Amino acid sequence: MKIIAFAGSPSSHSINKKLVTYTCGLFENTDVEILDINDFEMPLFSVDREASSGKHRLAQAFLDKIGTADLLVISLAENNGIYSAAFKNLFDWCSRIRKDVFQQKPTLLMATSPGQRGGKGVLGYALENMGRYGMDIRDSFSLPSFPDNFDIHANRISNPLFDEELREKVSAIQKQLL
Repeated sequence: MKIIAFAGSPSSHSINKKLVTYTCGLFENTDVEILDINDFEMPLFSVDREASSGKHRLAQAFLDKIGTADLLVISLAENNGIYSAAFKNLFDWCSRIRKDVFQQKPTLLMATSPGQRGGKGVLGYALENMGRYGMDIRDSFSLPSFPDNFDIHANRISNPLFDEELREKVSAIQKQLL
């Protein structure tokens, strides 16, 4: 099983990337590729820019990567209750090439934040809207208070309740796809 994973954050110290990386390690017998959205950085999308330069090659490269996946594992960063500008820009460019950006790929959708809500604003928004863009959301997970519930030195969830919840979701998704 091929997993394509990424965090919807451009931060070099992204807590969402740490969560994605940990989560991918819970799946068994997989080939995992963790993307960095910084590798797909494009000018700010506008229809004028698109008209003058056409579809961006990096947007197509991102879509090509998604096309290789059997499963997507995505953790969205929350900026003021919604996606990061970097993720939104990538998404906007991709959606101009194909509306079903996520190509009906089964997806584990997650979010985390330093706060007690654990990115629930962006997660709720994505759960409500991303199905229209080809995201087949099989389950979701929110990790609140990242500094309190994730051991960055051991690279794992330190809170046993949250860790067990995530492991159960991973196991269920893996069974669905086998």
